[in-house]
Amino acid sequence: MAARSKARKRALDVLFEAELRGEPVLELLDERTADATPPISPYAAELVRGVQAHRDRIDELLAAHAQEWTLDRMPAVDRNTLRIGAYELFWAADVPDAVAISEAVLLARELSTEASPAFVNGLLARLLKLKPTLAAEAVAAEAVAAEAVAAAAVAGGTAAGGTAAGGTAAEGTAAEGTAAEGTAAAETLAQDPMPGVPG
Repeated sequence: MAARSKARKRALDVLFEAELRGEPVLELLDERTADATPPISPYAAELVRGVQAHRDRIDELLAAHAQEWTLDRMPAVDRNTLRIGAYELFWAADVPDAVAISEAVLLARELSTEASPAFVNGLLARLLKLKPTLAAEAVAAEAVAAEAVAAAAVAGGTAAGGTAAGGTAAEGTAAEGTAAEGTAAAETLAQDPMPGVPG
């Protein structure tokens, strides 16, 4: 078995175990990495972290395009195999689409039910057809987010400028007050050069 095929199987082991035991995925990954039995390769760890980082979006895509199936009804092996396949399809730029799908099908054939390979293949193939549209939507969403961040930054700068201007005005008012006090004191001294001392 090729190194990356082994890594995919090991990543599936971690995802499946975390789900079965109800443990946080990344904590279990750290434990298994420390145990190193069997070892966690860098690519297996990358897959686990990648799936976890994009878990909500991956599950949303799988749920939306799994015909007559919900995520909860899928066998756990199929569900996590699909998560790995979807991650490689959309976020692993160095993995060809055909490889991502065929490797997921192989995992399903080796580890799941008789019907699983066809199910995994069909669902990932549907996602592949949507990939250009989804990629365009993702780019558009990122652009909107960037514009929002820029607008917030401009608004924050304007508010800071207004605060600074307000501070300057307040300082000017204080300076005017000090000047007025100085004038009043000068006038008092002119009228009585030594106040409190009889003339």
